[in-house]
Amino acid sequence: MMYARYCRSMLCTPAIAVGRYANCHRSGADICQVDLEDSVAPPDKAEARARASAFFTSESASGRRCAVRVNMITEPDGMRDLLALREYPVRPTIVVIPKVESPRDVEIVARLLRPVRPDLELCAVIETPRGVEAAAAIAATSPRLRALIFGSADYASALGVQLRWEPLAQARTRVVNAARAAGVEAIDSPTFQLQDLTALRREAILARDLGFSGKIALHPRQVAVINQVFSPDAESLEAARRVVAAGRRSGQGITTVDGVMVGRPFFEASQRLLDEFDPSG
Repeated sequence: MMYARYCRSMLCTPAIAVGRYANCHRSGADICQVDLEDSVAPPDKAEARARASAFFTSESASGRRCAVRVNMITEPDGMRDLLALREYPVRPTIVVIPKVESPRDVEIVARLLRPVRPDLELCAVIETPRGVEAAAAIAATSPRLRALIFGSADYASALGVQLRWEPLAQARTRVVNAARAAGVEAIDSPTFQLQDLTALRREAILARDLGFSGKIALHPRQVAVINQVFSPDAESLEAARRVVAAGRRSGQGITTVDGVMVGRPFFEASQRLLDEFDPSG
């Protein structure tokens, strides 16, 4: 299926684990991400920073959209990461910024990397109470910002609640609303049960129905499930075509399709779906 959606799946790989790079690139994830932050122990940060350069230069990376998650830019390792990225022979197109709590966090990364990567794209991870409170301002910070990512583990820890869907539903809703109001994407946090694909599918469906456009993966086996959930099936696309056609016939006025009353919101949603997943049709 051809599609133009920014991201359904983003697979994370620890920077220290060079042997996993090729599997990440070949996983089918829309974005392949090498991680310098949570998956790397503090004593290994410098080594991981040096190794991560190969994530972008390896043969398996050819034709892939590759990202890097740096450390918090308010900490020394985060600044070291950004300075190192400036010197990589192949620089990442996408930089994921963790624990963003202010528009300034995004502005600093954009300003520091713009001279060496004019087409830089940024994703901001919202994973603290302060980040959720500032989500709308963060989402509107820069045209380089392409997505807000919800970080459930750190957010649940900060609130002292269980890492389950219900306690975090309100925060997820706020992140989605902030992203959509600013015209950027919203990507949900990972499902940490790596072997339980049923739990992954259930959570991905909940995230999709809440308005997220994609989800983080932590293992290659999760990618196919995420991609399937966040992609419409042939029947949904055909239904969208019927709604769009009805809207054209009615001059965007109220009409019925398959016995359902539809109007402008239905026309716009159906057209958006076709634009994202059937751009050639």
